Amino acid sequence: MNRNNRSRAGFTLIEILVVILVLGVLAALVAPNVFQHVGASRTTAAKSQLELVGAALDAYRLDNDSYPSSEQGLGALLTAPAGSPAPRNWRGPYLKKSVPADPWGSPYVYRSPGADPKHDYELLSWGRDGKEGGTGEDADIRSWD
Repeated sequence: MNRNNRSRAGFTLIEILVVILVLGVLAALVAPNVFQHVGASRTTAAKSQLELVGAALDAYRLDNDSYPSSEQGLGALLTAPAGSPAPRNWRGPYLKKSVPADPWGSPYVYRSPGADPKHDYELLSWGRDGKEGGTGEDADIRSWD
C-alpha cells in the first residue's frame, strides 16, 4: 500500500507538457493584445506631456510676448534664457521639473518659429523610430494634433 501511494504522488511528464502547452497557447493569444496597448499608452503619454509643455510655453509667451527661440529651446522654461528674443518679463520657472524625454527615450523637438505658418512653434516627438514620418507607433506626435 505504501508503494502504491508513492507512485501516485506528483505529476506525470504528459500532464506537465499539457500544462506548458496550454500556457503557451494562452501567452500567444494574450501577448499581442498586451503589447498593442503598451504602444497606445506610450502615444497617449507623449500627447499628455506635449500638452503640459505647450501650456508652459503659452505661459512663457504671456509674460514675455513671444515664445523662446529654437536656440533658446525648452530650457527657457526653467531658467531665464540669454539671446534673442530677450525675455521681457521672465517669471519662471514655468515647469516644476526639466522637460522629460518622450516615452521612447528621445528628446522632444522644439522649433520656433515653426515650419507651418499657422503655428508659432512646433513641439513634437518623432515616435518610436525616432525619425520623421511613420505610421502606428512610429508616427510623429505633434502638439497641435
